[in-house]
Amino acid sequence: MLKLEKATVPTMYFIGVTTTKSSIMKVFPEWANALGLENTVIKGIDLPIHAQPQIYREVVDFIKCDPLSRGALVTTHKLDLYNAASDYFEYLDPYAKRFGELSSISKREKELCGHAKDPISSGLAISRFIPNNYWKENPDASVFIMGAGGSAIAMCSYFMRDEFAGNYPARIVIANRSQPRLDEIQRINESLTPGGIELEYHLTPEPCMNDKILTTMAPGSLIINATGLGKDRPGSPLSKDAVFPQKSFVWEINYRGDLLFMQQAALQKDSQNLTIVDGWMYFIFGWTQVIAEVFHVDINDDTLDRLDHIAAKFNNR
Repeated sequence: MLKLEKATVPTMYFIGVTTTKSSIMKVFPEWANALGLENTVIKGIDLPIHAQPQIYREVVDFIKCDPLSRGALVTTHKLDLYNAASDYFEYLDPYAKRFGELSSISKREKELCGHAKDPISSGLAISRFIPNNYWKENPDASVFIMGAGGSAIAMCSYFMRDEFAGNYPARIVIANRSQPRLDEIQRINESLTPGGIELEYHLTPEPCMNDKILTTMAPGSLIINATGLGKDRPGSPLSKDAVFPQKSFVWEINYRGDLLFMQQAALQKDSQNLTIVDGWMYFIFGWTQVIAEVFHVDINDDTLDRLDHIAAKFNNR
């Protein structure tokens, strides 16, 4: 039975699967101090993957009704929570409505507000390692996203922004081991698709199927693990026989766990001339975007650098 206790001090929640293992539990108190959020705490709410709708509704109702519960960051459950409890919110931002997901729960006076922050935070993270005009200068390079959840939806929306016209990947390939999520991301992408990007969707219940797709990716492509494997669950979406394209970018969007996908890439780093990136900056951008919303604070570039420096002390990568 879910146990939610009334907050006695201003509280932000982390709704996930294995929240106690996240660096944020150690980082947040120092961040709160740096941001002037006195007597503010963070608490984890661990829920099973694809929990029953009533559980999500119970969590959202609790946050909405408890005065000192200020809001929450949501991982893993972004789509399921939206589907189960979106009717509790007085305000949903355009990304949340379009993509049917929630990564941020906050309050504005008497309104409960829901935001989908991943399209912003994923874009900020990607811009840290993909050079400007990269796709224009590498016209065959494409994107292969393994996973079709909220993070994958956010990434697709980022790559297809109107302002990137003339600088789009040649292809965006999405693979997932269940069909319903593939159907949903295809539906959303079809509402966004600009001309000039080829979109592919593949049902891949076995890692060897992703291996096969990997062989079709051009040199210099971006290969992304957005499945959750290697973080909340052990493993990788690729088998041990997978070969990464030459000069490709390999992005593991997690920064903790067994990170088997990153280990596989590391073994080929020199032979395939890979650029390997973990999810640390995604973690930083994701949390700071939501904290700014929950506590109504401004986090500019200087403040972000200071928070990154603080968090790095707890980073055991």
